[in-house]
Amino acid sequence: MTALEMHDVVVTHAGRRLVDVPHLRVGPDRPVTIVGESGSGKSLLAHALMGTLASTLEVDGKVDIGGRLLPLAERGNRRALWGSEVAMLPQEPALALDPTMRVGRQVAEGVLGATRETARTRAAAALASVGLPGASRTFPHTLSGGMAQRVAYAAATVGGARVLVVDEPSKGLDPASVDRLAELLLRHVVDGGLLLTITHDLRLAAALGGEVAVMRDAEVLESGEAAQVLERPRHDYTRRLVAAAPERWRHPWQRTGWETTAEPLVEATGLAKAYGSQQLFADLDVRVRPGERVALSGPSGVGKTTLGGALLRIVAPDAGRVVHHDSLRGRVQKLYQDPALSFPTLVPIEVGLRDVVKRHGADPRRLDQLVADLRLAPELLTRRPAEVSGGELQRVAIARMLLARPRLVLADEATSRLDLLTQETTIDALVRGLDDDAALLVVTHDSALADAVADTHLHLSGGDGQDAT
Repeated sequence: MTALEMHDVVVTHAGRRLVDVPHLRVGPDRPVTIVGESGSGKSLLAHALMGTLASTLEVDGKVDIGGRLLPLAERGNRRALWGSEVAMLPQEPALALDPTMRVGRQVAEGVLGATRETARTRAAAALASVGLPGASRTFPHTLSGGMAQRVAYAAATVGGARVLVVDEPSKGLDPASVDRLAELLLRHVVDGGLLLTITHDLRLAAALGGEVAVMRDAEVLESGEAAQVLERPRHDYTRRLVAAAPERWRHPWQRTGWETTAEPLVEATGLAKAYGSQQLFADLDVRVRPGERVALSGPSGVGKTTLGGALLRIVAPDAGRVVHHDSLRGRVQKLYQDPALSFPTLVPIEVGLRDVVKRHGADPRRLDQLVADLRLAPELLTRRPAEVSGGELQRVAIARMLLARPRLVLADEATSRLDLLTQETTIDALVRGLDDDAALLVVTHDSALADAVADTHLHLSGGDGQDAT
């Protein structure tokens, strides 16, 4: 297969254009990466290629795969190519992996037309090639985000597909894990494959090289060599996108030297947690006071999410004690790293949000204001969760949480699917939307984001190592 080309791709919903891309070509030795803000149409373009768009979305255009010109409107005409010629690394590994099936068996299912023993052997080799030689017998829930992403990569590529479509692969990953992911993806290109990556992560886009296209409001605004687009952008939007790093933020709510003598909302002493032989943390003391913002940072797999869950008392520690102030009863919320897991799949988004308004006695006008502050299109709320992007769903989850007016919030990689510009406006809306006496726990791999938001920064390094600033 010499190249993949898409022609005159248009995706619409209720007459509104969500994707309008006249031409896109992915050739050998030249990966293509599409960047842009959440809701720009990046992921929809990938699903249009695969034939996996939601049934409520209409699509037109054609794709040329290895000399076969296939109409995109006929969604089933690419199904026979899945796994053997075209594969997709999905945006949500937690949803793509069956929680009841061991990892090795899931990867082996991607080996088509082989005996069970051959499939198992190839699956074990694929897992070893991504640095997980002993993972065959494990279950997905025991994996960190970076490990789950590598398992998903092994499952997507074990069948030998030449075309690999990768949708937001670096969400929630620390910089070292992003670098390892880039090496995996580039290995596919070196081996003769074609690579189309959808991402908001400019670090990953730069590491992959090749060509970068910038999307906004359904269209490609700028494209060219990765170095040119990311270092010398021509379009004003691209320049603002590249410049919106957390270390450059200047917001009235940012503060230094914050102190309070108020009684803690959460007081944890002597916390310890391990999974099997892996000690995540031990003998850890944490206090969270009203109005305080605490960042839990560190590489993938060190226990950030687990510690956050322990502080909310939804994860039981192996040792230690967590005490909540009486005022927290019923006023604790968690923003999940994979927001799709927290939404009913068959219910329109607006129905769920109106239920929250009714249950918590919120002012309906507050919902309208949050939708505006979070830069969400009002018509988006009429769709089901699967019909919006992961980044849009993250922002809907934040709006839903703020409607409940919690006193303690755990935000677990709550902006991991967002481009830098949208991340800044989203964090601004999140912090301003909380009551003054509400505490915020931020789980993030991004130290710059942690420093920009938090009063207290707890960096986990694994085992019993942690540093507080």
